[in-house]
Amino acid sequence: MRQRSLLLTRFNNVSNYNILEMSLSHETIDIVAVRMAGDIILSNEPGKTLKKWREIFNITQTRLAEVLKVSPSVISDYESGRRRSPGTTFVKRFVKTLITIDKEEGSKIIRELSRLAVSTADAIVDFVEFPIPVKGRIISNTIEGLPLACEELLEREVYGYTIVDSIRAIRTLSGSDFFQIFGSTTERALIFTKVSLGRSPMVAIRVQTLKPRMVILHGPKEVDTLAIELAKSEQIPLILSKMSSEEELIITLKNFYRSIVDKKKV
Repeated sequence: MRQRSLLLTRFNNVSNYNILEMSLSHETIDIVAVRMAGDIILSNEPGKTLKKWREIFNITQTRLAEVLKVSPSVISDYESGRRRSPGTTFVKRFVKTLITIDKEEGSKIIRELSRLAVSTADAIVDFVEFPIPVKGRIISNTIEGLPLACEELLEREVYGYTIVDSIRAIRTLSGSDFFQIFGSTTERALIFTKVSLGRSPMVAIRVQTLKPRMVILHGPKEVDTLAIELAKSEQIPLILSKMSSEEELIITLKNFYRSIVDKKKV
């Protein structure tokens, strides 16, 4: 977890920068590179994660192999799992090469990814990515969740969670900033605290291109019917946490995360 911890520490400390200026800075590129490397190294299926990042940058296996000075079969074998998991040295070269090629073509992808380096003005309460995937139902049970929509989809795997202060999010996050809460993957749970009815978070998700794997609301005694209908329409499990306080919710999830880390070590 050292790579990911370093990234998140730096991610949380970056603020008050112009997005376009940061997208070209060495600091921001370094943050993106660390996030990418951590995503690959900590992945349960590093080959598939290598492929994911290569496709995000829209680079062919042939082009990547050419710059890396390896055979295209090496890239193919890693991505398919035929070759053993890549070591940290290869991952570092892989990430550096993707970024180098993108810079040669105008830094389009790096500019987009660099927005992750911009602080979300305290709207994010906690931000965690799991070292191994976890069933959505397990997360729901952990936070004393009451499924309100698409309960059958809780069998899907979740790769992390973001806790968002819904009031601060409304005040500080623009539509273009919204995707920052997803981290390196949309296959995560978005957890909204200080919720009154649940309508605002679901309306915000409805108009976004990126969708979370599940949504958890904390705060309301009852959830607005529109929020439930939007969740059903978007095919996103909607959960109401019955935990007594926001603090208890945060601590419970943090302990849950630590148990996953310990499990991976065994």
